[in-house]
Amino acid sequence: MVSTVRRRLRIAAALLAAFALAACGTFPRTTDAEKYALYDAHAGAAVDHFRYFGSINGWTPLGDSALAVWTRPSEAWLLDLSGTCQDLTFTPAIGLTSRMNRVNARFDKVLVRSRGSISMPCHIQQIRPLDIKAIRAAEKRNPEGAPSMDQASDAGT
Repeated sequence: MVSTVRRRLRIAAALLAAFALAACGTFPRTTDAEKYALYDAHAGAAVDHFRYFGSINGWTPLGDSALAVWTRPSEAWLLDLSGTCQDLTFTPAIGLTSRMNRVNARFDKVLVRSRGSISMPCHIQQIRPLDIKAIRAAEKRNPEGAPSMDQASDAGT
């Protein structure tokens, strides 16, 4: 009796896993280029710096040379990096350098905190403020593949 119950549980678990994998393949996945295009379309003019008090509310990698960083739930910045940033799309955490509570374009860096290695610095080339309301409205129009504040925050440096 016990072996029959275990066998049924294993079959049910296998079917559930198969359905979950099938569901993952049926929804369109937003590419990094599409994510960047959405954020770029809702970014303001370039600024020299933004105020930063040592913590990131969230972040979204937008390929290997850009990311969106939330400093508050209603405040985010599009950071364009100079060149590619190794492991940006795969890292579990990032940090930011700053001076006197400001992150400055062309001087400060994004620190990619890869597992088992040292932090890789990526130079910030350009900073642009993001229109959060417009991005959220666009995400609601396209809920399946919409980019979001999908990475956990990490205390900066």
